[in-house]
Amino acid sequence: MRQLIATFALLLILPISALAVQPDEVLDDPTLEARARTISQKLRCPVCQGENIDESNASISRDLRLYVRERLVAGDDNEQVVDAVVDRFGEFVLFEPRARGGNLVLWLAGPVMAILALLVAWRFIRARSRATQNTAHLSKDEQARLDEIMRED
Repeated sequence: MRQLIATFALLLILPISALAVQPDEVLDDPTLEARARTISQKLRCPVCQGENIDESNASISRDLRLYVRERLVAGDDNEQVVDAVVDRFGEFVLFEPRARGGNLVLWLAGPVMAILALLVAWRFIRARSRATQNTAHLSKDEQARLDEIMRED
């Protein structure tokens, strides 16, 4: 019975994702349509933010999908289409922001922080090993006192 309910729920959910690209949006040329789908997968829906425009049912995503197809039919290559969308909506619509300008800080922050963490860890380990080396050499009096304390416990 559980399997039947799970199958029924899956059948109800599957058509929802298929509703994003409407039949009237699909281009007649399969090559252009494939390019449009590829570009649409790289662009973020400004409303949904977690979905690409190819999967989003938001009206702005539909407008963006149509705009992408218009640009492709006009003869733009993929990069020109993406540039046109970015000019219109800003770099926020890109799932993978370009590594230039203000985004360069974000691209470099991760590796720089990792290198800094490794340096701090290396210094900590090195300082700790030096500290243990310095305390290992006790004088005879200190060693006798330590032995006495250890026997008392």
